[in-house]
Amino acid sequence: MKPQHLLIILFGGSLYWMYRLYEPFLLTMLIASLLAISTANVQLYFTNLTKSRLFGSLFSTFLLAFLFFAPLGYFLASFSVKLSHLDPKILLQIEISMQDLIDNPPASLLFLKPYINNMMHDFEVKNLTAKLISYAGTIGSYSAGYIKNALLVIVFYFFSQYNGEAIVEFVKKVVKLEEDDNKLLNYELSSVMSTVFYSILATAMFEGALFGIAIAFMGYNGFLFGIMYGFASLIPVVGGALMWVPFAAYEYSFGNTNGALFIAIYSVVMISIIADTFVKPLIIREINIRFIKSNLQLNEMVIFFAILAGLATFGFWGMILGPAITSFFLALLKLVEAKSTEN
Repeated sequence: MKPQHLLIILFGGSLYWMYRLYEPFLLTMLIASLLAISTANVQLYFTNLTKSRLFGSLFSTFLLAFLFFAPLGYFLASFSVKLSHLDPKILLQIEISMQDLIDNPPASLLFLKPYINNMMHDFEVKNLTAKLISYAGTIGSYSAGYIKNALLVIVFYFFSQYNGEAIVEFVKKVVKLEEDDNKLLNYELSSVMSTVFYSILATAMFEGALFGIAIAFMGYNGFLFGIMYGFASLIPVVGGALMWVPFAAYEYSFGNTNGALFIAIYSVVMISIIADTFVKPLIIREINIRFIKSNLQLNEMVIFFAILAGLATFGFWGMILGPAITSFFLALLKLVEAKSTEN
């Protein structure tokens, strides 16, 4: 047997066992790497500021944990506690009011009754209390798992930031792509990921702040429910409704019709229409031009469906994985097109 063949066999075997060893962490490592690519300019800023790659990576990691992971951890912990301490009498009142509204809607909403009955066909309002209690336990267990995964992502993110340049150079040597091809792939992926990540973060904070301010004036915890709305808004189409519909139902169940109408109209008009439809594209454009400083022409519908498909396939982290997979595929298409043109 030639030494080269033995080396290939040994490498293949070690690669298999490396996969078996790190299989539980592969998705976490991939998420951390994509986040590192998305925020590479932040790490570069801190590195130039501190004149140290170590401190630059540390500051970038602390910033990510503070802006992204800490609010979500606070939301999950607080929400699970609130659900577990809900007064059964309040839940019973909500059940009665919702059932009455479904059975006897106002005259102005009678035309919606067939649609409401169709939507509520598989949903028993009487089981609302039991469902919420079970959800509290589910969210509690999810919170514990999330904290563990978040810590792992933060650790892998730091090492991706600190060793990213060395890893990229190693991959370049192994793949042996031409320099122009490397630049194209790197530019396409990093530009799209940076724009998507920063726009997601900025719009979630903006829409969460709008909802939190309105809710705070009504006597609720604006900080907590603003965070909840911000993360709910990451879910395309129905995200915001997951927050304002329960609030409107709660207010209506206790006879505060004006409060319920205010929450519904404010959320639909101010947040869903004005903020999400008109302001969000401006935020993406400004981030792309001023912060990322890229002339990349992003198709917002492609990004929208990439996030939607990612969430449906991979869950919460799909908002990162969906655009990453899509942008990498489109970059490869551009590379193939460029090669075919040359030939």
